[in-house]
Amino acid sequence: MCGIAGFMVAPGRRADRKWIERMVATLRHRGPDSVGYHVEGRVALGVARLRVIDLATGDQPLASEDGSVQVVLNGEIYNHPELRQALSRSGHRFTSRADTEVIAHAWEQDGARCVPRLDGMFAIAVWDRRRGQISLARDRMGEKPLYYAETSGGLVFGSELRALLAHPEVARALDLQGVARYLAYDFVPGPHAMIRGVRKLGPGETLTRGDGAATRWRYWDIPFSPEPAVDERRWTHEIRTHLDESVRRRLTADVPVGCFLSGGIDSSAVTATAAGQRAGIRTFSVGYAESRHDERRYARLVADRYATRHDELVVSAADARALLPDVGALMDEPLADMSFVPLHLLARAARSSVTVALTGDGGDELFAGYPTMAAEWWHHGFARLPPGARARLAQAARYLPDRLDGLRQFMLAIDYPPNARNQALLGGLPPARASALLSRTMRATLGDFDPYGDITATLADCSSQDVGDRLIYRYCKLYLAGQNLANADRASMAASLELRAPLLDHTFVELLGRIPADLKFQGFRGLKRLLRQAVADRLPPEITSRRKQGFGVPMDSWLRGPLAPVLEGLLAESRLRAGGVFDPIAVRRLVSEHQGGARDHARALWALLVFESWRSHYLGEGPLL
Repeated sequence: MCGIAGFMVAPGRRADRKWIERMVATLRHRGPDSVGYHVEGRVALGVARLRVIDLATGDQPLASEDGSVQVVLNGEIYNHPELRQALSRSGHRFTSRADTEVIAHAWEQDGARCVPRLDGMFAIAVWDRRRGQISLARDRMGEKPLYYAETSGGLVFGSELRALLAHPEVARALDLQGVARYLAYDFVPGPHAMIRGVRKLGPGETLTRGDGAATRWRYWDIPFSPEPAVDERRWTHEIRTHLDESVRRRLTADVPVGCFLSGGIDSSAVTATAAGQRAGIRTFSVGYAESRHDERRYARLVADRYATRHDELVVSAADARALLPDVGALMDEPLADMSFVPLHLLARAARSSVTVALTGDGGDELFAGYPTMAAEWWHHGFARLPPGARARLAQAARYLPDRLDGLRQFMLAIDYPPNARNQALLGGLPPARASALLSRTMRATLGDFDPYGDITATLADCSSQDVGDRLIYRYCKLYLAGQNLANADRASMAASLELRAPLLDHTFVELLGRIPADLKFQGFRGLKRLLRQAVADRLPPEITSRRKQGFGVPMDSWLRGPLAPVLEGLLAESRLRAGGVFDPIAVRRLVSEHQGGARDHARALWALLVFESWRSHYLGEGPLL
């Protein structure tokens, strides 16, 4: 695992080494073990490396035999031994055991056509001297991030936004539509970013630039090819088999490997499978003194069953308060996922004993495990009610108490446009609520911009017309890639810890695409039924029978208590007025209602707090418009 960066300047110019050194310096948290550079003509590549595979000879950049292909890699290529054997038979000679060198030889032989043969999580940059091109590639599901900006005749890229901002040709200018998207989703969905002119390379995409304009190519997408003739028993067997192989590949490392264990079905399934293959594996859980959010007792059931070396971390409001001054910088781009705080603290604790940890990321999206996904079916039915009936439901919803907030949001969302209904339940603020928090100047500048247009654009690429398949596709492309995986990457890599997600193995994803949607969508009581059946004999019944809880954080009470001073400082009226993005009066009302106990605005306040923390680190305290 690493942080990569680089650039290509316009023809007739030469790359300046000091700029790549500055870019890589911003990524040292991702790769504390070594740094490396390749500067040649118009091109500069750099890497900050976390040593995981081939600790002795795997430092990057790595090259083909004649040096014509130079590669930097963030991530892991799990099938590099098989690729190495095939390339050796074709006459290629290797000087290391590193997966990065395999990419260099494969690229020398086949160019970008080698990318679909890579099995792993990765962000790659390749300088190909013979072709006069620099190319970028990202893994299929978007586990590893990659930002880029096209400049006049050139290209700048990096694993994180901060690396691009260290280059003189990328301006620190706020993208106002990025702010609207952030409020709507709790993150900025790709290919967009919070800085004007910066883009994210999409999952399963490559980008190449030579003397002309950059060209993008999608080499893989989530497939749907249902096989209704196959029975459930066969599907559960296939799920077990693929899970076993996916975990086996991800346990390979030259450093200690453990598991993050929340006590939910996904992380428990991964941990049980890993523990069955490696006795005495380390496991890590996080909890709180507040019992309504604490899942440690469920995690202990799995840890005890497999005799793992289990560690627990209890996160308090004081821990969160100590982290808050740096949260905007740690996230690199605003991301309103409250689990970032405990996840980062858990990563820091785990890093003292392991360098790699397996997670259950992806299970909810691929197996339709979110209650909001089940709610989509109900929304379809309620949306067919006459307008008058829908209006009465919405009016009644406004009087529901906060303890029924889920029902209130469900009822209020009935009258939204189809693509907006589910998003309003999943996260972010509905357009009317978001607009009310913006300054008059921001509202005028944005005009009729609709951030939910990204949902329509995303679904245009889905190969299936089935409602369930399209919901899975949408969650994977937006929520998983844009929020959950980005959150996991930032939280872990800020602690120099590599996370691996066995459930996102592309062959596993392809398997699930063959399962008919009606076997994955079984309503609120049948969430992830196929996965539960597949691993039932590996887990305690308390795990397989429990309802989904989610990685909750007691932020509502913390913002009324120990975190209140931080909230007051970052959302102070004078500060917001100087920035010009938010309406200070509207924000003050939110703060007062929350701290007075009249309403629970924790999610909205956390989003505002994160943005203001981020902008103070990246854009300063002055006007943003």
